[in-house]
Amino acid sequence: MTALTPANTAPDLSFLLDHTSHVLRTRMAAALAEIELTARMHCVLVHALEEERTQIQLAEIGDMDKTTMVVTVDALESAGLAERRPSSRDRRARIIAVTEKGAEVAVRSQEIVDRVHKETLGALPEGDREALVRILGLLAKGHLATPVENPRPVRRARQGQR
Repeated sequence: MTALTPANTAPDLSFLLDHTSHVLRTRMAAALAEIELTARMHCVLVHALEEERTQIQLAEIGDMDKTTMVVTVDALESAGLAERRPSSRDRRARIIAVTEKGAEVAVRSQEIVDRVHKETLGALPEGDREALVRILGLLAKGHLATPVENPRPVRRARQGQR
């Protein structure tokens, strides 16, 4: 460090959150690959099972752009896990319906996701696990709930297959 290097006056929260998030995504991707699923495919299956939802609604829930969502649903259809159907509420809209096989895979994928999360939290002392989840929840619902407007948009890190 030279005399010109600015001193850190706060922990590098950006690095800590970005790095741990990246590593968690890689672990999740590897675990879901066991059943030939991506995190995006898991997200669509689970949320489409909860209630009748359109592709647009599922894309918003999964924070996916339109192109990524189409590719994800195409992959689910090819695997026989989901299909596009007319909505029972709005005949102009199309929903993503999970097949019986897809529902079975969703149960298995949720078990995998839960396992990865438990393993991650298991690396912490018991008393810190609940605190971490609670504090991250407070940030996600509070101060860091909504991205700020920026004339130079911040790009998310390339995530590959989720």
